[in-house]
Amino acid sequence: MGSVEFSSGERRVRDLVREVVAGLAPSELPVVDGLFTLDDATALRRLTGEERPREPLGFGVGEIAVLITPVVWLALDQAARRFVDAALDSGTRKSTALLGRLFRRRQPPATVPPLAREQVVEVRRLVLETARQRGLPDRRATEIANAVMAALILAESDTPGDEGPDTPTAAGAPRRE
Repeated sequence: MGSVEFSSGERRVRDLVREVVAGLAPSELPVVDGLFTLDDATALRRLTGEERPREPLGFGVGEIAVLITPVVWLALDQAARRFVDAALDSGTRKSTALLGRLFRRRQPPATVPPLAREQVVEVRRLVLETARQRGLPDRRATEIANAVMAALILAESDTPGDEGPDTPTAAGAPRRE
């Protein structure tokens, strides 16, 4: 099977989740690693409690409520879907969904495209909202939202061609004008 190609600047939701969780709650990395063995749709169903796992990941629904992993994953997935859907017209979405159902193909991992400043702020708002819905204190929700926003901004600064005129290249050599 062929590899999935991402356009410049796109990052997989699951990779952003791992980055944020590693920085804020490294003890949750086994949960993230367990979810990485699943496709995105199954991972989302497990995080929302819509699916009872046949083989446990080592935690139950009660434990999920206090973790930051579901907050970050659910908010980033929602944002990715929202921004990608906005870029596609209705006909394209319907055709893609129909073809996916007809051929029962596994969907590629959700990705977050390069975002404008307003979109990064919207993702931060989604993280805050998701964290509060899951009962996290405001202070922790803000900490998580800020970490997600930082990961998105850093992802944007890693995009080739985004360097300023005085910024060294990735290899550390000065840029040639």
